[in-house]
Amino acid sequence: MVQRNDTGMAQFILLGLSEELVLQPLIFGLFLSMFLISMFGNLLIILATISDSHLHTPMYFLLSNLSFVDICFISTTIPKMLVNIQTQSKVISYEGCITQMHFYILFVQLENLILTVMSYDRFIAICHPLHYTVIMSPILCGLMVLVSWMMSALNSLVQSLLVLRLYFCSVLEIPHFFCDLKEVLRLACSDTSLNNTVMYFAVGLFGAIPLAGVCYSYSRIVSSICRISSAEGKYKAFSTCASHLSVASLFYCTGLGLYLSSTRTHSSHSSAIASVMYIVVTPMLNPFIYSLRNKDIKRALRRFFGVAAMKGPFVLGLRKCW
Repeated sequence: MVQRNDTGMAQFILLGLSEELVLQPLIFGLFLSMFLISMFGNLLIILATISDSHLHTPMYFLLSNLSFVDICFISTTIPKMLVNIQTQSKVISYEGCITQMHFYILFVQLENLILTVMSYDRFIAICHPLHYTVIMSPILCGLMVLVSWMMSALNSLVQSLLVLRLYFCSVLEIPHFFCDLKEVLRLACSDTSLNNTVMYFAVGLFGAIPLAGVCYSYSRIVSSICRISSAEGKYKAFSTCASHLSVASLFYCTGLGLYLSSTRTHSSHSSAIASVMYIVVTPMLNPFIYSLRNKDIKRALRRFFGVAAMKGPFVLGLRKCW
């Protein structure tokens, strides 16, 4: 039995991380906590960079964009998973599955490109500090972010349109907690050779090249730091890129771990578990990495909460006067 996409009747079944009912409350509580921590942490980074004029620099402009992408990234998959657990329903509509897959590809690629742009920013700051303000102008920063959005949107649009041309069989069970492109293609009854070709081409183009750019930037950064004579100068130079290096390492290591787990074991369940680190844990840890290792962010957060604390008694005082 073959079911055509345009009937509007196709539905996918998201099997999730575990089918045992006993574990569902634990999974729900764990993922809800990580989701709220990630949303709150990344939102604080955005508010801190907006409210503090000292953080209106290229580095923190890119950081606020990364936090916004992290919010969108985790919001693409986790809310639907939580709703399915709460309602004890594993169904996602065909339209919902394609939409989720589209935005997942968009934001994971966008995070990849923004991390690459941030590595270029750190390269200019350390290797060419005298020309930093000239090279990393607001126009260039905005243009690089805009191009990143356009490239990511184009890639996700092409991938989604290619899926729309496929026929799907009657058994539409996805052994995952979201509509992953690779898992969706496995369920197709029609020829997916074009989809696989475009998918692996996109992985090579938008995955390997940005990773090579990050590695090149940090190879030049390490070379420049090694030429600094004083230990204090080396520490100061390294501290300016330590947070980004930690975030980039976490993103690429978990991404490579997800890719290797899916290719070596060929187990969809192990791939789903590995993707938790990539999709949930990484966006949750990014704000902590930047806030704990960055004095400017900590100062901006203290000012932000200090202003908020001062406004509270002031507003209460006004109410009493009235």
